Amino acid sequence: MHGVVPGSSMKMKYRFARVLDSWMAATLVAAFAFHSLAHAQVLAASNATEPTDPKATEQWEPVPKLVTPGGTAGPPPSDAIVLFDGRNLDQWESSKDRSPARWSVRDGVMTVDRSTGNIQTKQLFRNYQLHLEWRIPEGITGEGQARGNSGLFLASTGPGDEGYEIQILDSWKNETYVNGQAASIYKQAAPLVNAMRPPGQWQTYDVIWTAPVFANDGVLKTPAYVTVVQNAVLVQNHTALAGETVYIGKPKYKPFAAAAIKLQAHGDPSPPISFRNIWARKLD
Repeated sequence: MHGVVPGSSMKMKYRFARVLDSWMAATLVAAFAFHSLAHAQVLAASNATEPTDPKATEQWEPVPKLVTPGGTAGPPPSDAIVLFDGRNLDQWESSKDRSPARWSVRDGVMTVDRSTGNIQTKQLFRNYQLHLEWRIPEGITGEGQARGNSGLFLASTGPGDEGYEIQILDSWKNETYVNGQAASIYKQAAPLVNAMRPPGQWQTYDVIWTAPVFANDGVLKTPAYVTVVQNAVLVQNHTALAGETVYIGKPKYKPFAAAAIKLQAHGDPSPPISFRNIWARKLD
């Protein structure tokens, strides 16, 4: 039978209490330091000067590597909402005044008409899957952002270029800032790789869009997310957006419910681009 030294139990409890007190004090100090750092970072971000130069939000490195894409997609699934099948623009309207869309349609293809401005879907969407095919003209001229520029706005929030844009651009041997090349979330996230085909060939975007969620008072609850597959290659992987995509300044969220899908009539001087085979599947 083992004996117990008198008073040893009380000494052990006392030592354990001192160790516990020391650990709790250290934890509180660390937590306070973390909170102070986080608060300082948030305060610094909120007090940062709003950029007035578009170059301030251009990212040039690292340059996404070039990947040779696979084959093209087939016909739309049975439950798809067909937005353009090559026959007419009945599903589209002008973004600026909601009059009938007036881009040209010929041989199953619609081509941007810059004089009439952006067009958008008559239907409104929240969460959806989208398929879209686009083509840069063969023999395209220009360079950088002035070379086959357009945009796919996953949620249009205004009559102009307001909303959430996936960039459309000729990024085949065409240097520009990487968060402005094809398949970038414009001025927010460069694509994982460059999956472009040469001008004159059809490009595909397959998109999964998760719209942002706002509380009743307009406060953001969850951000928008997007996954993009270009030419059968993953280029955006459930990427969170910091707000609406903007040319100058910082992205911000503005509350909205359902929104149209918009195609941009960019003002660059190069020949206009074309679209075909556009369909969507609502996911909510």
